[in-house]
Amino acid sequence: MFGYMGTIARVDLTHGQVKYEPLDEEAARAFIGGAGYGTKIIYDEVPGDTDPLSPQNKVVFITGPLTGTSFPTTTRYEVCTKSPLTNMWLATSSAGWWARDFKLAGFDGLIVEGKAEKPVYLWMTDGKVEIRDASHLWGLDSDQTQEAIRNELGDKDIKVSCIGPAGEKQVRLASIMNDEQRAAGRGGAGAVMGSKNLKAVAVRGDRKVAVADEAGLREVARRVREAIKHHPVVSQFTPYGTASLLEHSWVSGDTPNMNWAKGEWREGCEKLNGRTMAETILVPHAGCHGCFIRCARWIKIDKGRFAMEGPGPEYETLCAFGTMLMNDNLEAVCWANDLANRLGVDTISTGSAIAFAMECYQRGIITREEAGCELTWGNVDAIIEMIDQIGNARGLGALLGQGVKRASAAIGKGSEDFAVHVKGMEVPYHDPRAYTSMVPVYATGTRGACHMHGAAFVMEQGAPRPDTGQPVGEIDRFSREGKAILAILAQDKASVVDSLTLCMICSDGMIFADIAEALQAVTGEPWDAARVGKAGERITTLQRLYDLKCGVTAADDRFPRRLLEAVPDGSHAGRVPDFEYMIQDYYRERGWDTNGVPKPEKLAELGLEWA
Repeated sequence: MFGYMGTIARVDLTHGQVKYEPLDEEAARAFIGGAGYGTKIIYDEVPGDTDPLSPQNKVVFITGPLTGTSFPTTTRYEVCTKSPLTNMWLATSSAGWWARDFKLAGFDGLIVEGKAEKPVYLWMTDGKVEIRDASHLWGLDSDQTQEAIRNELGDKDIKVSCIGPAGEKQVRLASIMNDEQRAAGRGGAGAVMGSKNLKAVAVRGDRKVAVADEAGLREVARRVREAIKHHPVVSQFTPYGTASLLEHSWVSGDTPNMNWAKGEWREGCEKLNGRTMAETILVPHAGCHGCFIRCARWIKIDKGRFAMEGPGPEYETLCAFGTMLMNDNLEAVCWANDLANRLGVDTISTGSAIAFAMECYQRGIITREEAGCELTWGNVDAIIEMIDQIGNARGLGALLGQGVKRASAAIGKGSEDFAVHVKGMEVPYHDPRAYTSMVPVYATGTRGACHMHGAAFVMEQGAPRPDTGQPVGEIDRFSREGKAILAILAQDKASVVDSLTLCMICSDGMIFADIAEALQAVTGEPWDAARVGKAGERITTLQRLYDLKCGVTAADDRFPRRLLEAVPDGSHAGRVPDFEYMIQDYYRERGWDTNGVPKPEKLAELGLEWA
């Protein structure tokens, strides 16, 4: 089958066995690859009542049909599992170079099940998988682990996906790290690896991906590349990275401050944004494999307490360790980012957990003795201390590392009102009170609140609809009307992009017709825009069905109280979305019943009767 390597490796760590299975071509046609194919595996093989940190859970590493081809931004891989943070479906993705070598080693996917008796890592190359001892790697941070494995295998070009101390300690915020601090960050997939005593997956590949129509692929790749280059938002990412968003997001109120309680902080955003970074600490560096945008930052701080050189923070991390905590020290945010990545914790959830703790401290719910530091807003020492506590599962950080949902349940005293999460997933840093299309996106997100699984707000800002390529036209960002269909389009497009394992940021410049043309050129299958959209809907719906198996109901499609309260300042001051209307409108547009369950006729339409 063109576009695929044709092999899924299955590793049973309990018995130390490796098997090689053929790609299910029918599933590949229906679910594409990446997150879609991985969802099908998790749905079929991991019962809804499975403990995410038990040997019965499985973790799937997987790429898509465009990975390893000449199509731009095919840099990512997906990790699918049952989340220890939310107790439901999870796919989390990372960029860099690992995905290319994984696929060119001869594999479309890797299924890991069971639990090893002692720490191990996997070595995958030339169509073979070896299980190797990793006892000597246990305790190393993510950077040290990658270097140690490359030295051990004698090849500096080996790519390594691994966990740090947080994953080893099964911190529910633990990420999976690869290359230069790229992260499959959200949902605690690193903790699942740790629960299996799996330290890393090392890969090296030099095979080729067979493509049906090379000339056709080159032509659509050229057009898409030009469209991305001239996209008004994405074009800013080369000079200023995703941190460029901070230059204007404070104007609309999109960027949250002080644990979502403050609507505007212009001064902080100006000190933390991409332009400031470029003018002070940014140095030239290459981007991800095959990417001409190079939004990833590389920074150098020559002197002072935070002197360092390495990967710099993205927009979300600048919010996590900056605006959410009222910290405007850019160098301190860079240091905090590096610490979190080495420990292997998700920066978004970690920043939210610290913001929650700071508000508890402000209200007198947490004392200095309990925190081990002065948890005051903007306190750089406290921020760094709490990241270390969370990553090493010690002190108050051991509780915060279980996520704000569990932390607030344990702390009580009204703290649940400002624990900002949906289904246990801390909310990413785009405010649904500023762009109300994000209300149904966050509330119904199949892995919890997530902007990467449905960036509907970019359509409210003028990006074209992915199905038609036409702009949505003038739209009131505070209105409740028409937002359900934007949320659905954004979620279904995200499902397609995650199944192709493309860069979500660069996909802003792509529409379904472009994706269909690329898929047809690579696979030789007859793809068009309608089939792409239907595949996205099918994948999103199967994810929802798995969440229902895990016990999710409409009662879980809720917002935290904080996001239903108006902020006192900023351009969205006094605004509260019509939450109930928007959720029911979303259910209607989806073809779900009033309890959020897909109707039988919708399942039949999508070919999901079996589910």
